[in-house]
Amino acid sequence: MATAIARVWCVFKLRIGLAIMLCALAGLALMPGPGLPGWKIAVLALAVLLSAASAGAFNQYVERDLDARMARTRDRPFATGAFKAGPLWLISILGILAVAVGLAAWTFNAAVALHVFLGAFTYGVVYTIWLKNRTWLNIVLGGLAGSFAVLAGASAVDPSLAAAPIVLAAVLFLWTPPHFWSLATALHEEYAAARVPMLPVVVGDALAAKVILAHTVALVGLSLVPAALGMGWIYLAGAAAGGGYFIVKSVELVKSPGPKAAMANFFASLAQLGVLLLAAIADRAVLG
Repeated sequence: MATAIARVWCVFKLRIGLAIMLCALAGLALMPGPGLPGWKIAVLALAVLLSAASAGAFNQYVERDLDARMARTRDRPFATGAFKAGPLWLISILGILAVAVGLAAWTFNAAVALHVFLGAFTYGVVYTIWLKNRTWLNIVLGGLAGSFAVLAGASAVDPSLAAAPIVLAAVLFLWTPPHFWSLATALHEEYAAARVPMLPVVVGDALAAKVILAHTVALVGLSLVPAALGMGWIYLAGAAAGGGYFIVKSVELVKSPGPKAAMANFFASLAQLGVLLLAAIADRAVLG
């Protein structure tokens, strides 16, 4: 039973799905206006989580051969054969996405449903099928998946988006590349052997580290802007603390562009995002 649960958790990438769900709730928190009833917040969270899960499963379905060639991913269920790829899986994945989009449309409006769909489409099709094996820009455009989650949360209040959630969506767009390029630097040899053109493989670790730092400084600076657009001190403190830590680790990566510093920066990116999103939600809950 535990093995089956672990496989389902893995194949649907639920850890990433929960992070994307938090992006939607943060987008909701940054949107001015009356708060939503608890049941609608729960539906929003579920719709975004299901959408992300469908995209994660589709990613692993499509990349099962690639996953089998990389140490980081070779134990994934499709790569090992524990889950057999076939039409039933595709139907199930599309069904989950349809439920997610349907819930968003029925409970909220067409804008929320569109953003829920575009988040999954961006990761599942634009990133996985069209870009990943073709260009180093793969994760740059793939980063829009988190941005669409923020916009879905904000649109649940009002499809006419305010400035603060739009800024947060831009922050998510800027966050994904340095997050993933840090991992790709740490696993440079694996990506190179698999012929996946991640930025460190294309330009080298040293130059990639400088690009990562530039992205990090830009996203951290942008993450402070919502404090001037109505967010309170809790949000500002979270954005400053998490962002400062991320910048420090990115600077260390530039000084020592190797696997150890890259993995430290990867975890710093996770910490920064988690603190930022939770601070946004806490700010709205505590300060209104």
